[in-house]
Amino acid sequence: MSEKNFDNMISETEETARQLLEGRNAVLEAFRSGKTIDKLYVLDGCKDGPVQTIVREAKKHDTIIRFVARERLDQLSQTGRHQGVIAQAAAYEYSTVEDILERARQKGEPPFLILLDGIEDPYNLGAIIRTANLAGAHGVIIPKRRAAGLTAVVARTSAGALNYTPVAKVTNLTAVIQQLKKEGIWFVCADMGGELMYRQNLTGPIGLVIGNEGEGVSRLVRENCDMTAAIPMNGDIDSLNASVAAGVLAYEIVRQRMQV
Repeated sequence: MSEKNFDNMISETEETARQLLEGRNAVLEAFRSGKTIDKLYVLDGCKDGPVQTIVREAKKHDTIIRFVARERLDQLSQTGRHQGVIAQAAAYEYSTVEDILERARQKGEPPFLILLDGIEDPYNLGAIIRTANLAGAHGVIIPKRRAAGLTAVVARTSAGALNYTPVAKVTNLTAVIQQLKKEGIWFVCADMGGELMYRQNLTGPIGLVIGNEGEGVSRLVRENCDMTAAIPMNGDIDSLNASVAAGVLAYEIVRQRMQV
């Protein structure tokens, strides 16, 4: 499929200002993935093994290293959880939907996409990107409006998965679903009123749609999905956190794919 088929649906590749990466996993995986890192701030006197591993990686890449006091790291931190290391890096670039489909083609696998309908909590977004990577999803698609973007909090919460899992930002999620259906991809959305997920056929090319933390999948997006899948609930409350729901459904897809 030509990328131009997604005209007016996919935003241009975006790059914002320099970004700060915080936390040992996020920084180490950024180095290992080949991401451009301009400067590394390290807690002066820290001898922890993971931090020393990061310092060695920085030296391999000729990255500028600054050993600073904890107060300086606290001033720089955007998350309050820097774990003694903060990297100044090039901002994360958004991919396109075509990039994600090409990734599936190169791997010789049926596309497995995760689409997020209005996920506004950056911690949920980061956790979902981490799950997407571990579950073998080829990419994540988010809308331009009413959604978290790729911030330092998202990068840290993804534990480095953001360096490996492409994220596309699109103008109209419903239009992208309609276009991808023409490519043979089926869509299932998480919905408490849907069919039990174990009774659904979730094999083959598939897009998993996860909705907003409070409202779920929007009506128009839900109506354009082929299936609605419910997670069995046996407790005293009636819903799961969005990132947990994404993990449960993603691994049901993994389970079914392994049995084919």
